[in-house]
Amino acid sequence: MTTVHTSVVVPCFNESEVIEAFHKELVGALEPTGTAFEICYVDDGSSDRTRAHLGQLAAADPRVRYTSFSRNFGKESAMLAGLRMSAGDVVVLMDADLQHPPHLVPRMLELHRHGYDQVVAQRDRTGEGAVRTALSQAYYRLVRRFMDVEVIDGAGDFRLLSRRAVNALLALPESNRFSKGLFSWIGFDTVTFTYTNVQRAAGSSKWGGRRLLNYGIDGLLSFNSRPLRMAIHTGLWLFLSALAYALWIIANVVLDGVETPGYATLITAIVGLGGIQLATLGVIGEYVGRIYHEAKRRPHYVIRETDETATATPQELVREAVSSK
Repeated sequence: MTTVHTSVVVPCFNESEVIEAFHKELVGALEPTGTAFEICYVDDGSSDRTRAHLGQLAAADPRVRYTSFSRNFGKESAMLAGLRMSAGDVVVLMDADLQHPPHLVPRMLELHRHGYDQVVAQRDRTGEGAVRTALSQAYYRLVRRFMDVEVIDGAGDFRLLSRRAVNALLALPESNRFSKGLFSWIGFDTVTFTYTNVQRAAGSSKWGGRRLLNYGIDGLLSFNSRPLRMAIHTGLWLFLSALAYALWIIANVVLDGVETPGYATLITAIVGLGGIQLATLGVIGEYVGRIYHEAKRRPHYVIRETDETATATPQELVREAVSSK
């Protein structure tokens, strides 16, 4: 059996319009390198013909492997499944929409040969709207300030990982996975290079505003407990402010004999404190919800079929997903 040097993991969700063009371009970029490679596609419960296309690619090319989920479990689960499938000494993670240019993979392999365990392709903001750019930059500034790991603006999932880096990622047991943070958390020698942002070759982005917002919240809560610490600080600050205000009112009454009207102040305090309490409860609820999901120990995904077995029973597929955790 030929030893695989490079595994390329490609999560797919409704990419039937572009998957064949992507595959052709990726193979064209990998073959000149002279390395033994495999391409591991993960269909994340697509509703179009993505799974059928992957089956055809696997039948036509022995270097192609694929796994198809029973429903959409999300990109984090798809990347995890791909990492578990991979057999190469190095693993390249990339998207199928050609926004991650395949011609950059040989450059990543070359940098890996210089001893780096992670090679990160960082996109610039070319062609991106001004509002989205401003919001993204503000988010990453917030992340750098509050998270316990470093997340670089523009450094996403397009990266090369050595086998020991992959093994470190697979050893992490959490259900609520935020890969950008996990990549930074495991450490190892890392190098970054920048490439020009590329528009999708076909179809539309699966990342709308609400989904991006939820993903950003996941990132902030996954790697620190500072929101809870901020709630404590806010409570102490409000207590001291209320104490100072009470002392000021008492001093006014003692010195001037004036009763300070307090209706507007009272209403403002009630509304402000109520909002802070609700926000704090929401933060606590997010952490409790994460504990709840971790405690259930459900598998990250359920497999519908793979290129190795498309006829396994649902019970066998669930057991496979559980045993791979």
